[in-house]
Amino acid sequence: MLSSFRKITHTLIFNLSLFLLLMIGIQNSSNKNKVNLLISETIVLPISFIIGVSFISGSITAGLLATKNYNNKEQ
Repeated sequence: MLSSFRKITHTLIFNLSLFLLLMIGIQNSSNKNKVNLLISETIVLPISFIIGVSFISGSITAGLLATKNYNNKEQ
């Protein structure tokens, strides 16, 4: 139990630090675009923000799925 909590905490801290670096890095980004969703479009966002958030959300998902699989193997 403690090991899975530690893995989740490390995953969240790592990805939050990546997000902060992303926010600092896109301050002077001039390339902006909209994301087409199924129903509508988003506001104009920097392309680096869209790519960075996609990477971070995938990293969080993979970290949480790996923790879930780790817990299943312990039992």
